[in-house]
Amino acid sequence: MKKHLKLLSTATALLLTVAMLAGCGSKEVEQAADTAKEAAAAAEEAVEDVVDGDTINVGALYNLTGGQASLDQPSFNGFKLAADQINANGGINGKMINVVSYDCKTDQTTSANNAKKMIDVDGCVVLAGFSDSNYALAAGNICQEAGVPFIASGATLPTLPDLIGDMAFLAPFGDNIQAYACADFLTNDLNVTKAYLLTDQSMEFTTTLAKFFKEKFEANGGEIVLEDNYMNKDPDFSAQIDRFLAEGADAEAIFIAGVPDDAGVVVKQFRDKGVDLPIISGDGFDTPLLIEVAGEGANQTYVATHASMENTDPVMVDFIAAYKEAYGTDPENAFAGLGYDTMYLIADALTRAESLDGAAVRDAIAATAGLKGVTGTVTYENGSHVPTKSVTINVVEDGAFKFVKEVTPSTN
Repeated sequence: MKKHLKLLSTATALLLTVAMLAGCGSKEVEQAADTAKEAAAAAEEAVEDVVDGDTINVGALYNLTGGQASLDQPSFNGFKLAADQINANGGINGKMINVVSYDCKTDQTTSANNAKKMIDVDGCVVLAGFSDSNYALAAGNICQEAGVPFIASGATLPTLPDLIGDMAFLAPFGDNIQAYACADFLTNDLNVTKAYLLTDQSMEFTTTLAKFFKEKFEANGGEIVLEDNYMNKDPDFSAQIDRFLAEGADAEAIFIAGVPDDAGVVVKQFRDKGVDLPIISGDGFDTPLLIEVAGEGANQTYVATHASMENTDPVMVDFIAAYKEAYGTDPENAFAGLGYDTMYLIADALTRAESLDGAAVRDAIAATAGLKGVTGTVTYENGSHVPTKSVTINVVEDGAFKFVKEVTPSTN
């Protein structure tokens, strides 16, 4: 709406300028007047479309290429699938959802630029997407400045809404919750008392995940026998593995705070060096790349994530069937479900919002309560813009992710 009003204002100003110059009678001025009139007419038509049109533009910000694609492409698929279903059932108060999307290319600058384009050019009333907090922060700050709500569909940095502002929300649980679930699972289910911690130091997500895991594992009485670091896309982990073999022999399990494009590589190299301990990580390891790259070495790798495709709840069963019909494959991971749930979260809020104004949409999102989805039930409580949800633990067995259990971690 703001962009169309700005266009109308600009066109009107141009008309006034032309009128002032019209006395000179030049052909160029007459042509400029015609152009200005056309621009004003187009602007008026655009404003009319926004006010009385039959579509609502919703921005989908995803990294469809690059290192985040194995998480973001399934999430985008789920997002689009939900929009198609909502439109087939009458849309939002009779208006159809138009999903606007550009590839953010796993690049923060591109992410920010795309967010700005969706707001200024496409007139999107709400933006959503991303499975990593670095990109969510880049785009979310643009949304905050413009007064447009932003929902991170898969990014899990628990402080992200605070870092961006009141227009930002998470659809999933925060990193603290999944890290605590990993620690509790090791302590309570695998009886692990000593662990090795390996952290990708290049991203906010991974350093935050490692911090919360260490905090909870030690609170449970566990001991971190050795810590080591690496940087995203390091091709060779031999130095870290040799150090682990020399100094971390007491470890009973390995926690890796990593992201999708490293998951299979690091696990494979540990297994190739004869390390057969259980490996556990957060939702960054919930990617087909883990199995594709590590092969049989991926077995006994546990992943804390948002859902299991083995869940027999009718909501999950129906989602899997619809996804397969739309894309010819089962959902690749839980991020497909997160994208799907995020679109329904947006639709639910837009249905209840008093208007399509940014503040009204934000207030409607914040009032969400008991919204059941594929990846759990969303309720925003006590002013928080991060929902509290249970965590699914899956394990790789025979080339597939298998459901282990649901964990609701203690937070003390």
